[in-house]
Amino acid sequence: MKGLDTNVLIRYLVQDEPRQAYLASRFIEENCATEASCYINHIVLCELAWVLESNYMQGREEISAVIERLLLVSQIEIAEVEVVWRALADFRRSNAAFSDHLLGRSNQFMGCESTLTFDKKASTHPGFQLLN
Repeated sequence: MKGLDTNVLIRYLVQDEPRQAYLASRFIEENCATEASCYINHIVLCELAWVLESNYMQGREEISAVIERLLLVSQIEIAEVEVVWRALADFRRSNAAFSDHLLGRSNQFMGCESTLTFDKKASTHPGFQLLN
């Protein structure tokens, strides 16, 4: 199994840097389509959401769709996939960042009763507590 960095995944998805897009596509199509899957961790998912929003002006709907498609690809293994599904559902119902929801759900998975934050948007969602 090979882990994918955000920049490789972005090049594969957006195809905007011809040489890097070619290399990323060739690697993913040759290596992630076999029994040896590719691995995406939570950091990559958070960076992916941020890069798609800030650099490619993608909205919440488009970002949600990309993450969902990644979750559905059998040749891609995603860390704590059920946690990511729950974070994605939270993200779709809110105005907080995907990374906030993934953080909250990851902490909940690890047994935390809440996640303390100064982020007022995040604090309005279950699992978060505003520290004031």
